[in-house]
Amino acid sequence: MDKALVLASSSPYRREILDKLGFAYRSKKPDVDETPLPTESPEALVARLAESKARSLANYFHNALIIGSDQVAVLDGQIIGKPGTKAKAMEQLQNASGRCVTFLTGLSLYNTETRQAQTEVVPYKVYFRQLNSGMIDRYLEREQPFNCAGSFKSEALGIVLFDKLEGEDPNTLIGLPLIRLVRMLEQEGIEVL
Repeated sequence: MDKALVLASSSPYRREILDKLGFAYRSKKPDVDETPLPTESPEALVARLAESKARSLANYFHNALIIGSDQVAVLDGQIIGKPGTKAKAMEQLQNASGRCVTFLTGLSLYNTETRQAQTEVVPYKVYFRQLNSGMIDRYLEREQPFNCAGSFKSEALGIVLFDKLEGEDPNTLIGLPLIRLVRMLEQEGIEVL
């Protein structure tokens, strides 16, 4: 590959996913204000933030393809953020019990030479089983997913909270849709295989 590949993220989860492709890449935390704009839809928010994160690193990397990603969980049209505390995580999981939460992941691949970005929003649905307070409390004690949108880690014990998952790529739920990223890289002339 003649272009450098850069991940605009400090997330260990996204790095672990990108490692699956076997490319050498660099990562750097982007400096982007993630505050939603007034009346901005969740879809528009993640698309804007993914592209903003990728573009924000253009001055640091030349002749590069920069990957930006952003994710929100949505229930009843409202964004569910990272809980931060056990009490907030308990509330989020109680609200999700028996319901469907949609995760929207914005993905952007920015070419620093052409100054063009490919940006998409990839949905993934999580159907929660009926959860009681004891189940939720035991789960939160064991996994402590307080820095995860939706208050769970699907790649670990959080899987027991669900009835089913629905989407084209399970990596999307963790924050980096590889199927779409591979297509974007191919549009830039990068063959993964």
